[in-house]
Amino acid sequence: MSAPLDKQELLSRLEPFDQHQLLDWWDDLTDEGKVRLAGQIAALDLPLIDSLYRGKLDQPDWAELARRAEPPPAVRLAQRKQASRGELGATPDEARQRGIESLRAGKLGVVLTAGGQGTRLGFGLPKSLYAIGPISSASLLQIHIEKIRALARRYDVAVPLYLMTSPATHDDTVGFLAENQHFGLDPADLVVFCQGTMPAVDVETGKLLLADRDRLFLSPDGHGGLVAALKNSGAFEHMRQRGIEHLFYLQVDNPLVPIGDAELIGYHLSAQSELTSLAIAKQQPHERLGNFMMIDGRLHVVEYSDLPDDVAELRNKSGDLKFWAGSIAVHIFDRLLFERSASQQGSLPFHIARKKVPYLDTKGNKVKPQKPNALKFEKFVFDLLPEAKRPIVVEYAERDCFAPLKNAPGAAKDTEQYVQQLMLAQHRRWLEAAGAHLTPNAKVEISPLFALDAAELPERIEPGQEFNEPVYLR
Repeated sequence: MSAPLDKQELLSRLEPFDQHQLLDWWDDLTDEGKVRLAGQIAALDLPLIDSLYRGKLDQPDWAELARRAEPPPAVRLAQRKQASRGELGATPDEARQRGIESLRAGKLGVVLTAGGQGTRLGFGLPKSLYAIGPISSASLLQIHIEKIRALARRYDVAVPLYLMTSPATHDDTVGFLAENQHFGLDPADLVVFCQGTMPAVDVETGKLLLADRDRLFLSPDGHGGLVAALKNSGAFEHMRQRGIEHLFYLQVDNPLVPIGDAELIGYHLSAQSELTSLAIAKQQPHERLGNFMMIDGRLHVVEYSDLPDDVAELRNKSGDLKFWAGSIAVHIFDRLLFERSASQQGSLPFHIARKKVPYLDTKGNKVKPQKPNALKFEKFVFDLLPEAKRPIVVEYAERDCFAPLKNAPGAAKDTEQYVQQLMLAQHRRWLEAAGAHLTPNAKVEISPLFALDAAELPERIEPGQEFNEPVYLR
């Protein structure tokens, strides 16, 4: 849609939805400001926004749905440790071998979402740039890219990275990559693209909020915006040209993700699944994790805030939680599932959240609210689960896969110190399993380029090698 600069034409678009306040300062704007604001108005789907605010679009009754749910089809951690065939008819070794064959064939790409700012950490840049390495000070983004490079080296293939930013993080991320020579990743294996945005509306009135006189308040449209962003960026064509059939999906804040894990890929292939999810076992009923649940024969993630207490606390005969499977936002998607979703209008629903949103009031003053004042609209990628054929869940130990950086110092978990402790503990376990000796105070960080996982480490160190001081193995 074109962006007219004629005030009356813009008003004709806005007035049917009672949003004419967006032009209150139009006559005072510079030409540049008018172009910016007109472009943002032209991009608005005003009927959709109006329907979302007025509740005309169907919103699931998650409490009612959860009460008729069942646990998901899953490969449990105990089955993997016992080398059981489980529900999928594949042992861990068989799954691993099948995954290795697919990796060697060059059919895997990686999708990494990096749209978040480090505001909650007191960090004024994209969270992906945060220096999380306990010895190396390597950024989150560097660690993930080095895992991808190590995976490609192990299987002697190219593993392309599809990196999704947001308008708030895009320029800083692209600049950071350029300054660091993409951390050794071939630019031909890197596709960086930006997700879309959605406006916010006032809770009480439904009025669209301005961030300034010449711009709307816009925020990223959620990680579910990935589907449209992949299509609009040309990433699907890149995948097809490269023969990429499966995509390992993760979010940038979790440095423990076992990117390209062959066993997980193998289970995905053995089940002929379009979407395989890595899960951890919840220890408490009300943990702040999404819950994998089968509802009417389809797999869903039900947010912890939408799960009724009586359902969250259900237990089976052994005393374990009935709904044990917590989502950590790590999935393997078939490319065709993404493409199918991208071709279907409205295939992912919007979720509505009350948030504190700074805005320009009717007198032109900038207001920073003290309580939630606005509705934000986001899509979530896990809403693809119900559309996927033969979805499955595979359980991994939390200590091996989940340490998200979310909170500033002082919180109980998910702080910089918490994440670094889990990273160091994992690398200590790997070293000791490989026969190394570490003093109690020895801190050893292992670059993925030194050893991608525990299986690779015995090839890199001497039997009985001793570590008694902080060291970064690279």
